[in-house]
Amino acid sequence: MTAPAPALALRGISKRFPGTQAVNDVHLEFHAGEVHAVIGENGAGKTTLMNIIAGAFSDYSGQVLIQGRPVWLHSPARAKAGGIEMIHQELSLAPPLSLAENILAGRLPKRGLWLDRRALLAEARRWLACVGLDLDPRTPAEDLSPHEAQLVEIAKALSNRPSILVMDEPTSALSRPEVQRLFEIIRDLKGSGLAIIYISHHLPEIFEVADRVTVLRDGRNVGTHAIAQVTSRQLVELMLGAAPSDLYVWRRAAPGAVRLQVQGLTRWGFFHDCSFQVRAGEVLGLAGLNGAGRSELARSLCGIDPLDAGRRALDGREIAPRGCAQGMRAGLAYLSEDRKTEGLALRLTAGENLLAAIIPRQCRAGVYLGRGQGELLRRLIGGLKVQPPEPERELVTFSGGNQQKVLLAKWLATEPAVLILDEPTRGVDVGAKAVIHRAIAEAADRGKSVILISSDLPELVNLSDRILIMRRGRLAGEMRGPQCTEQGVLLAMNGEMETQPRG
Repeated sequence: MTAPAPALALRGISKRFPGTQAVNDVHLEFHAGEVHAVIGENGAGKTTLMNIIAGAFSDYSGQVLIQGRPVWLHSPARAKAGGIEMIHQELSLAPPLSLAENILAGRLPKRGLWLDRRALLAEARRWLACVGLDLDPRTPAEDLSPHEAQLVEIAKALSNRPSILVMDEPTSALSRPEVQRLFEIIRDLKGSGLAIIYISHHLPEIFEVADRVTVLRDGRNVGTHAIAQVTSRQLVELMLGAAPSDLYVWRRAAPGAVRLQVQGLTRWGFFHDCSFQVRAGEVLGLAGLNGAGRSELARSLCGIDPLDAGRRALDGREIAPRGCAQGMRAGLAYLSEDRKTEGLALRLTAGENLLAAIIPRQCRAGVYLGRGQGELLRRLIGGLKVQPPEPERELVTFSGGNQQKVLLAKWLATEPAVLILDEPTRGVDVGAKAVIHRAIAEAADRGKSVILISSDLPELVNLSDRILIMRRGRLAGEMRGPQCTEQGVLLAMNGEMETQPRG
């Protein structure tokens, strides 16, 4: 008996952008009833290849076969007609619309000329149930939590009854329990015969959920392996093209004098009576489950969101910034976890983004002078190894990891006294992560105070001098020394381990 044709086969797929060969002669097969992970550094060609599969580019070369039949994926509509659905990392829900309208967008059931609302709600409930959500389909999408929005996005894709499902970083906004629930859903989908293409930078996820894994480097397929026959180290070597050095910076410093003093910060409904201090040259970690209030505390601390109570003092001087600009003038810089909507202007150049936060310093009498731009840009780009090193290029053409490097460099350029980093390595590959870790450690070594919010426990444990545990909007304790292990922090976040009192 002959083996069944792959659900999707790629034969010599290539795609070139001006000055860049993004995908180069890729041969790859994806099978029904299988989770096939595709990994690689930022810029390795993963996103371009997935966009080809999803019909975003019509000018690729090579051949695509679905169930053994050649197809030309010249548009998203053609890809959908071939049974391909893609769930992007940046969710596509329309916030004001109901869940039902989002899930069945473009396919709303009708009775004659009119919308059949009863059928709409019944169909939406069916697909919500498929992903384990017991929500009223009339709920506006803007009322969803991040993990609920991710599951609704999956329900929306499934409602098109695909045979091939592409999932791009589906766990980036999920807590660990939510990730496990998603994996259960993926296993159920695999059992139903769906071919699942899974894109992720988190290697532990790959080993937990995938059957096979393909590594892309410089646009080429450098290896496809059964997951049981490969190790994390081997995958990293394939991604980097060389044996990896330590992926996490292990840092233990001797902090200086108190730089930032926080007393009784409260924003009702988000966080309550939070008091702590950060010293010069110290990296203070902030750990907590999703919804614990970490990001909300950081945003209010630097003036982006309002406070209901509390005091802040920087180098002994009380500050009360209102808005991001006042926060920067006071010496506080905040790197948002959402780089695309809050951190960067993707249609501007990399150079314009890098200089955006320091333009007021380069003005005289309201006139922008822009002196010394070239040298500053070279230093910022070189320091964080931004690729390509072209400040005049639109930032939207850079990979996600290099966009994240630009965002960090933008805030480092302000020379803040306190640097607040909210998920600084979310969605970046191991190489970019190592560069960002070194930049954080070097900033602290230069005397900057760093507050690090991260869901990456190895990152949090290895970079932080102390870790504050946040639960349900309150600071529940502090961990340092032997307590600062991944297991210890995880238990403390869930209230299952005693922490030291804050002091």
